[in-house]
Amino acid sequence: MPSSKELRQFRAQAHSLRPIVTVASKGLSPSVLEEVNRALTDHELIKVKVSVGERTEREVVIAALCEQSGAHLVQRIGNIATLIRHNPSADPRKSNLQRSR
Repeated sequence: MPSSKELRQFRAQAHSLRPIVTVASKGLSPSVLEEVNRALTDHELIKVKVSVGERTEREVVIAALCEQSGAHLVQRIGNIATLIRHNPSADPRKSNLQRSR
């Protein structure tokens, strides 16, 4: 689990990012989970747009997404969740963490 100082840094790094995965009305399907895993492996720090029902439903989907992908929630603003999962062998040209250093 990242410390509060690390979370603050991750939020700053993620500020300019756009959501690269969208969870829509069908919820957390295997293909969406696969895409999130691919994005986390490549980029480490990503934003996910969760366009599912009410706030409580979005929170449940985000919690399930974090649990199933092994990612940590950096922040959630509205229907956008910022997730992080470190990958020591990430390509520095793709990693949002390594590019922004």
